[in-house]
Amino acid sequence: MGKPAEREEGIAVIAGLGNPGRQYENTRHNVGFRVVDLLAETSGMVLQERKFRAAWGMGVVEECKVLLVKPLAFMNRSGETVGEVLRYFGYSPGRLLVIHDDLDLPCGRIRLVRKGGTGGHRGVASIIEHVGGEDFPRVKLGIGKPQHGEAVESFVLHPPYPDETEIFEKMIQLGEQAVRAVLSLGLAAAMNRFNRKEAQPTV
Repeated sequence: MGKPAEREEGIAVIAGLGNPGRQYENTRHNVGFRVVDLLAETSGMVLQERKFRAAWGMGVVEECKVLLVKPLAFMNRSGETVGEVLRYFGYSPGRLLVIHDDLDLPCGRIRLVRKGGTGGHRGVASIIEHVGGEDFPRVKLGIGKPQHGEAVESFVLHPPYPDETEIFEKMIQLGEQAVRAVLSLGLAAAMNRFNRKEAQPTV
């Protein structure tokens, strides 16, 4: 019996979303960048900045040949780079996995989904626009909602609250594990494993 169809046309491009610049490195909005950086580090991959407006690299993760991509346009233009990468390498949107922050999930929670709308996320909206549809899986990393009256635009561009820092950092590690599970087990099995409440990080 052959491999499941999902594995035959598995994930080839892993795009983590964020904003370029040192001032944004540890902010809530940059969790996608953080997971890609961790994947690159644990897989011995070096991210380069040429050809595309991105830090990107090609290598092997969980015995799968993948491209890691961090678009270096600002968040609301992420799709320009992601679309260009897919077209250049000839991959369909279904072979793209996007990692991004999510206001609707409590801080520390992660959720894998097969496809969906923007959820109000401008980076995801840009990708949908530039790849021509919503049919690409995502790893959503929860950042929660503002607790002290901050505007959402300010909230996402700041680091987590001090009492959330530990669970936030654990979520980055769990996000990397979830991506590895998608590659090694397939999306459905990874969703079954990581979308359960007991699989979420605790302080």
